[in-house]
Amino acid sequence: MSWRLAVRLALALSAQAALARAEDCGRSARGFDAWLSAERDRAIAAGVPKRVAHAALDGLEYDAEVIRLDRSQRPFKLPFERFLAKRVTRAKVALGRAMLARHETLLRDVYRAYGVHRAVLVAIWGLETDFGLHTGDRPVFRSLATLAYDCRRAERFRGELSSALRVVARGDMLPSDMRGAWAGELGQTQFLPSSYEKYAVDFDEDGRRDLIGSTADVLASTAFYLFSNGWREGGGWQPGTANFEVLKSWNSSSHYQRTIAIFAERLAER
Repeated sequence: MSWRLAVRLALALSAQAALARAEDCGRSARGFDAWLSAERDRAIAAGVPKRVAHAALDGLEYDAEVIRLDRSQRPFKLPFERFLAKRVTRAKVALGRAMLARHETLLRDVYRAYGVHRAVLVAIWGLETDFGLHTGDRPVFRSLATLAYDCRRAERFRGELSSALRVVARGDMLPSDMRGAWAGELGQTQFLPSSYEKYAVDFDEDGRRDLIGSTADVLASTAFYLFSNGWREGGGWQPGTANFEVLKSWNSSSHYQRTIAIFAERLAER
C-alpha cells in the first residue's frame, strides 16, 4: 500500500470514527467536546452551512446546571386552585386587558388570518413570559447541545439542536441572539426550536421570523401553531370543547390547560 493511500485511508477511518462518536451520549462533561465536534461535522454533512455550524457550536461548554434542572423537574403538585391563583392574579388580568387594547389592530388581523380568539393568545403570552418580560437569558445552543449529549433524552434534543441550526441558517436569528429558557425554549411564547422552525411566521413582513423581538410575529406564530393543531374559528375553549383539546397540544399539564382557558375567559369578559 502506498503512503498516499495509507494516509487517505487513515483520514477516512478517522472521519468515520468521529461521526460514530456523534451517536454516543454521556452523563457528565467527559466526552462532550469530541461529541460536539462530530455533531458539528454531521450537521454540515446534512446541509447546514459551515459558517452557521461553526458560529453556533464552536466553543460551547457542557452546562451541568441545565442537567441539574432537567433532573429536578417535577409534575405540578399544587392543588389546581392554588396553581391558578399564583398565575392569574388581578394585576395580570388587568395587564392582559391593557395588552388587548394596545394590540387591538394586530390581534384583529391575526384573527382574520388564523381564527384564534385574541383572549386565548394574550392569555398564553401572559402565562409563558409575562407578555414578553421574562423570556429567559440562557444561551440556547449551549443548553440544547448539553441535552442532546445527555443520555436521558438525547434523540429528542438532537432533533431540537438540528432545528435551531436550521432557524439560524434560514436567516431568522443569529446564534448569539438565541437566548431563552434552560431547555431551549425561545421567544415570548416559548417555542422549542422544532416548533419555531415549523410554525413561526413573518407577520410583520420584515424578512425574518422573530419570536423574541417582534410582537406581530409572536402572536401570529402562536395563532398559527393552534390553527395548525386543529383550532376551530368561533368555537369556545373551555374543557369539553374541541378547542380545549387543541390547548393540550400546547402544554401537556392539565393544570396549565385549564389555566389558559380560565385566564382567557377572564380577559374576554367585558
